[in-house]
Amino acid sequence: MVTLIPTPSIIEAAGNKPKIIKEYIGRVNSQTIEASVARMNSPAGWEEPGQTPEFDEYTLALAGTLKISTKEGDIDVVAGQAVIARKGEWVHYSSPHEGGTDYVAMCLPAFSPETVNRDP
Repeated sequence: MVTLIPTPSIIEAAGNKPKIIKEYIGRVNSQTIEASVARMNSPAGWEEPGQTPEFDEYTLALAGTLKISTKEGDIDVVAGQAVIARKGEWVHYSSPHEGGTDYVAMCLPAFSPETVNRDP
């Protein structure tokens, strides 16, 4: 059966500045545990704690630049580019540049606070 998702749920974000998370598909908005899809809007200077999630995360930058730090180095993901962070890999997300970042994140299985494993 096809399910229309008419509106997203606004999810509280981790980090040093307010970030807007609009979950369309996931544990909160559609009670979906297999995958989550959310649109994020993070302001300039935003960053969240590092994490070692138990899910793969697929990220598509729509506007601005999203900085992703890993143990191997940093990657700047600009509008029109995408990146895959594999489960079990330590990552740190930030929007250090003026204008912030607008991006879509999809997690398999769905994101949950219990499986993101954020740094203390």
